[in-house]
Amino acid sequence: MPEDDFVGHFAADVDPVKAKVMHAAQQPVAMSVFDDVMGTPAWKSLPSWYLVATGDEAIAPDAERMFAKRMGAETVEVASRHVPMVSHSDAAVELFEAAARQAADAGAHEGARA
Repeated sequence: MPEDDFVGHFAADVDPVKAKVMHAAQQPVAMSVFDDVMGTPAWKSLPSWYLVATGDEAIAPDAERMFAKRMGAETVEVASRHVPMVSHSDAAVELFEAAARQAADAGAHEGARA
């Protein structure tokens, strides 16, 4: 992806210096990913969480919402571009921690039933 597109769209809400470093460090996709065969997605049998980036220009936010709904994911929305885990790391950490707590609670309940 050209640097101006990366910095101006993909990571537009990231500090420009950091976004330029992110651009420089990006790697091209390995062509083998197009040949890999996936099994059943984990979200079909496990609890899921989704961080919707409402200003995303790489994946339409409505598509993100549709993905999350299809997954049955607990969803949090943040006013961010495509990399909210960088530009809004506090919201991402809160979501990760909530997911970890809920997964731990579910595991504790499963253990109690066994």
